Amino acid sequence: MQVTFEALPTEAVRALQRGGPDAYGHKPERKISDGDGVPCRHCMRNVAAGEPYLVLAYRPFPELQPYAETGPIFLHAAECERGPSGTQPPEMLASPDYIVRGYGADDRIVYGTGAVVPTAKIAGRAEALLARDDIAYVHVRSASNNCYQCRIDAA
Repeated sequence: MQVTFEALPTEAVRALQRGGPDAYGHKPERKISDGDGVPCRHCMRNVAAGEPYLVLAYRPFPELQPYAETGPIFLHAAECERGPSGTQPPEMLASPDYIVRGYGADDRIVYGTGAVVPTAKIAGRAEALLARDDIAYVHVRSASNNCYQCRIDAA
């Protein structure tokens, strides 16, 4: 099985870049990047030093429910191209490890699937999880802050 790393959908990102409300109903905050650790979840690259970016609350789930985690993410303030789907971790995943966790078709965490995984082994862990009948998709999250990074689907 192959997996694909998926960026945030362009339609949702454009609304936020144009000042639309985040998951909490607030306008995204605007900051200037120092070039260190500001991964855009749309183009899946780091925001370069001196470039403006947005900080906002994001909920990568279709509806509210107990497992619908909401947290901070970064986006380029200016429109950027959506990162291509790919079988390898995107450029923005520059930390040594991440939380990789499986979710069911009901958008709930499947208990026992979450683990801190070295970045180089994320694709393999996702393949193993997505081979299970009870896993519909996988999230990659920061191992230190639990922030949403990207989604992984079966190809």
